[in-house]
Amino acid sequence: MTAHYDARETREQAAREAELFSRLPEVLGSAMAAPAYAERLKGIDTASVTSRAALARLPVLRKSELPALHRASAPFGGFVAAAPGSFARLFTSPGPIFEPEGRQADPWRGARALFAAGFRADDIVLNTFSYHLTPGGFIFDSSARALGCAVIPAGPGNTEQQFELIEAYQPVGYSGTPDFLKILLDAAATSGRDVSSIKRALVSGAAFPPSLQAEIRARGIDAYQAFGTADLGIIAFETAAREGMVVNEDLIMEIVKPGTGDPVALGDVGEIVVTSLDPHHPWIRLALGDLTTALPGASRCGRTNMRIKGWMGRADQTTKVKGMFIRPEQVAEIGKRHPTLGRLRLVVTRQGETDAMTLKVESGTASATLREEVEGTLRAVTKLGGNVELVSPGALPNDGKVIADER
Repeated sequence: MTAHYDARETREQAAREAELFSRLPEVLGSAMAAPAYAERLKGIDTASVTSRAALARLPVLRKSELPALHRASAPFGGFVAAAPGSFARLFTSPGPIFEPEGRQADPWRGARALFAAGFRADDIVLNTFSYHLTPGGFIFDSSARALGCAVIPAGPGNTEQQFELIEAYQPVGYSGTPDFLKILLDAAATSGRDVSSIKRALVSGAAFPPSLQAEIRARGIDAYQAFGTADLGIIAFETAAREGMVVNEDLIMEIVKPGTGDPVALGDVGEIVVTSLDPHHPWIRLALGDLTTALPGASRCGRTNMRIKGWMGRADQTTKVKGMFIRPEQVAEIGKRHPTLGRLRLVVTRQGETDAMTLKVESGTASATLREEVEGTLRAVTKLGGNVELVSPGALPNDGKVIADER
């Protein structure tokens, strides 16, 4: 567990923070050359944004907003100042969301994740992520080549042709979804094809439950997980310590209360928000809609960056009650109006043939007056009536869920 991609991975966390936030003002200045960022960051002294507290005061940009923004101002919603022709490749993801790939080496920051998974220069890698219009295939392809690997650009599907490639080139590594890896292994076993050269894998894009992990391991493949998006590339990755995922270098990750931009307390579950430090195409507080929690301390593998537990569900819990949408932002607003309260959870149920909602609230005070005040705020914020149930501090699960639809 002592091998590292470079010395940056093992530097003191304080040194990393200092370096990241010394670069941030320049990146913010570059971002404001784009009209959409100029509007969002209007009036902000970018030179003063040199700490997490200062960053947390900037507005979040929700990934769920991007399709509408990109449609209104194609291709990048006004968030990229550079001309599309200044990039290397141009992609689209469902939404649509349009993503450019930079011209620099390892533009998606994936070489570190592959190295942590045991990949090395001169390895041959079977890459089964799609190369068609979306960036997935190119994220892992460019990352492997930046590490010095040779890549078989296989894409997904067509197992018979995959077997021909595997038997001819003898790849030692696999990148793709865990589901397709299992499909390949099962099909090879059934048809008597030799895929035994594959000894390690970096998987992403789908759930990798412990049962499937055990099955892949039993077949002689050491598989690691990576967490990434089509916007940012590889955000965090598993290491030999097998203790959560280590956040990638050159990214600032925050974990915030769903529906807000406010950082959670250490150990609480919240939504992942990422700021990237590429002046050519910066992301400033991009809220991904994915939930996680930070793990305390440094990894046993020696990497010192922030660790997260991994993907823990979706933060977008918007639901419809009596024909009206209720959003996490509204639950957060109720909490802001009653700052003495702890966690809040809005539970939506059915009473007979009618929608009903109960706001469960952690409070050290179980007074009827407080309950009535919160009920009034619930009605004022959501325009709907509901019950308020006061519960003891710590009674609600620490899972990031603020709206639970139990209908």
